Amino acid sequence: MGDLRTEVRAWLDDNWDESRTLGDWWKALAEAGLGYPSWPEEWYGRGLTTEDTKMVRAELRAAGAYGAPSGVGPFLAAPTMLVHGTENQKRRFMPGIAMGTDVWCQLFSEPGSGSDLASLSTRAVRDGDEWIVNGQKVWNTGAQYADYGILVARTDPDQPKHKGLSYFLIDMRQEGVEVRPLKEMSGDSTFNEVFFSDARVPVDNQLGPLGEGWRVTMTTLMHERDTENPASGAGGAFVGRPRLDATIAEVRVEAASAVEDGLALSMGGGIIDQLMELAEEFGATADPVVRQELMRIHCLREVLRFTGLRIKAAVAAGGQPGPESSTGKLMQSEIGRRIRDLAWRIEGPYGQLVGPDAPRGGVMQKYGLFQPAMSIAGGTDEIQRNIIGERVLGLPKEPDVSRDVPWRDLVVGTQR
Repeated sequence: MGDLRTEVRAWLDDNWDESRTLGDWWKALAEAGLGYPSWPEEWYGRGLTTEDTKMVRAELRAAGAYGAPSGVGPFLAAPTMLVHGTENQKRRFMPGIAMGTDVWCQLFSEPGSGSDLASLSTRAVRDGDEWIVNGQKVWNTGAQYADYGILVARTDPDQPKHKGLSYFLIDMRQEGVEVRPLKEMSGDSTFNEVFFSDARVPVDNQLGPLGEGWRVTMTTLMHERDTENPASGAGGAFVGRPRLDATIAEVRVEAASAVEDGLALSMGGGIIDQLMELAEEFGATADPVVRQELMRIHCLREVLRFTGLRIKAAVAAGGQPGPESSTGKLMQSEIGRRIRDLAWRIEGPYGQLVGPDAPRGGVMQKYGLFQPAMSIAGGTDEIQRNIIGERVLGLPKEPDVSRDVPWRDLVVGTQR
């Protein structure tokens, strides 16, 4: 690790400069394999372990360097593509993800298919060298900014619900794709609903084998629930379209004058710093009850980190992530609620304010109002408890009479 640390520091000495444009800097990071060091060398990484990746990130922070792009592209699309994608797909899509030139969104949940995702009804019908997509998705983070989306659609309605799905990489800028932002109680529009009307996907953009979409989807969800996902909190804005032509200094000035949205605050690692600074501002660090809760949050975060390392160790040994992913997801929800409750307790009556009138510009209000979403996104707390109950505790599975029934026989009306 010592030689690697020396190499990273030397590279930063030669390359880091706030006067570079964001796009130029992200390109340099990608080409050096330092944006996502755990990725394979041929795809803008270095094949590093989790600990070495953390060391590289620590050196970037110590140098004051801007981190790599984050969001659905590096967080979910790229890891799934690295497992299931063809060489052609990786060659076409990985550069834009690694360098931040392409923004991605996730197109899984539907109005009637959230926790039971496999029951989704968005259809993809083969038409020569293309698939024609019709249907509706919802809760799609950043879809209003996205260039591409990872999409799960039904390709064979005569198969049971888990077996008739396929996974696609879809162009979000085409006709036939309508994005409608949803207003959340935090005041943000992080999520959207997306309507497909004869949208088209080239056959070459099918990720994984036909009818194996559920297996590919499980890979994506594993990374979504992974507390040690190397792209989590990588750097740039989690949602939104980055200003690639602006200098990094300009980007930072703009960021400093704005309060991040609830999702960025929840996914980034800086919320603990915000909490500690808030406690110091209100003189709460001497309160034994506050100190106890701060330590409880710290302990839970350590347990979460160890759980993530266990998942990584299982995968490195040739296994598959197990129910630890669900344990980690539940722990994330619990930690988020504890941070919210403690922050508002520290603020006292000021916690009822929002926006610029609230302490620290309303950061904790944004964070707290978004927390219910974190208990739903990526699989609800109830679903995670079901997984733990069935796979760890050996409790009987919930009855599912639809598992082996053709999907077509489960729906009524026009969907038939």
